[in-house]
Amino acid sequence: MSLLDHIEIPVADGPSVKAFYEHTLKGLGMSVVVDIPPEHNKHGGMRCGFGVDDYPCFWIHDNAETKASLHIAFTAKSHEQVNELFRLALESGGKDNGLPGIRQHYHNNYYAAYVLDPEGNNIEFVCQKNS
Repeated sequence: MSLLDHIEIPVADGPSVKAFYEHTLKGLGMSVVVDIPPEHNKHGGMRCGFGVDDYPCFWIHDNAETKASLHIAFTAKSHEQVNELFRLALESGGKDNGLPGIRQHYHNNYYAAYVLDPEGNNIEFVCQKNS
């Protein structure tokens, strides 16, 4: 069981960020499970939740003030899945922020890749097992 139920990030350009995550997170089997139109949101912008099995665990909402960039790490099942997620992220407009590989400064099995999403958030895909 994860100790985090969900995370939500504010974005300036909801439609482009939504498209980025729709394309990228399909590599984890995630998709949009809740899509709330602007007229039903406190900030007036779109809001959507991505998840698996109909539970939204990762949310974005636009038309909100964004401050500092965030770092979000998604767990991958294997090194190959890290590579695939990195490819999908670049394919959908993300910017390379660290090629896939072992990060020995964490530990010998820390295999990760980093991309910047369209808002400049540092997104990590990590597998911490030997695979």
